[in-house]
Amino acid sequence: MFAAIGIVVLIVLVFGGYTLAGGSLGPILAALPLEMMMIGGAAIGATLIGNSMHEIKLLGGGLGKVFKGPKYSDQDHLDAIALTSKLMKLLRAEGAVALESHVTDPESSAIFSEYPTLQKDEAVRNLICDPLTLMVVSSGTLDTHAVEDVIDNAIKTQLHEMEEPQHAIQSLADAFPALGIVAAVLGVIKTMGSINEPPEILGKMIGGALVGTFLGVLLAYGFAGPMASRLKQVNTHDQQIFHSIKQVIVASLHGYPQPLVLEAARSGLPPAHRPQLTELLDMMRGK
Repeated sequence: MFAAIGIVVLIVLVFGGYTLAGGSLGPILAALPLEMMMIGGAAIGATLIGNSMHEIKLLGGGLGKVFKGPKYSDQDHLDAIALTSKLMKLLRAEGAVALESHVTDPESSAIFSEYPTLQKDEAVRNLICDPLTLMVVSSGTLDTHAVEDVIDNAIKTQLHEMEEPQHAIQSLADAFPALGIVAAVLGVIKTMGSINEPPEILGKMIGGALVGTFLGVLLAYGFAGPMASRLKQVNTHDQQIFHSIKQVIVASLHGYPQPLVLEAARSGLPPAHRPQLTELLDMMRGK
């Protein structure tokens, strides 16, 4: 929402200020289609050269996140802590056998079904079920630090995939000024080929060439750069759900009491989205 508003504000104020200063939009609009074709085409081509189809699909999803915001709501973060806590409580109270059906078939699990959004989320489901399945097949005898290492590796892989679109967009932001110069140089070459034309024609041609430099800088610092920054913020918010799950599992395996387990998970959430400990405790009590 704010990204769309920001784009409108940027366009209106940049071109509105230019117009109010006495500038004419005619030369810019005349050169815009071809300059955008060159700069945008070079950017698309570079993206195709530097990425596989998988990364390109991730890039599309990343651009969607810029406008839609985080995938996980504040309630999803609470639910992830509660869901994982219930599973760990079951493991401690009734053993690995009682937990087995829930982690090997989460789609049919009564505990998972209390949280349908997370039940359908493959990344969250796998992060919870995979280490707990290891606990089940080992009858709960695995070393806690070994389980923590497994979870850390799973989170690292997940975060790497989440961050790929941000890196791609930032690479475009870094490239756009240079691509704008490429378009401008091509315009200058065209102008030099018409050096015998009268000054008024040469002036328009030089102005059109400079539009390439202008667009390159505007796309870099007005669009791509802020989008990469926003996507980083969104990913940071979404990543916390994985760290909360890890904290619940590891703290529970260490044998900490439930209030301390919940506090370990809660304290890692950003302050703006961090629930009160009493809220989590009440949730676990069913209030």
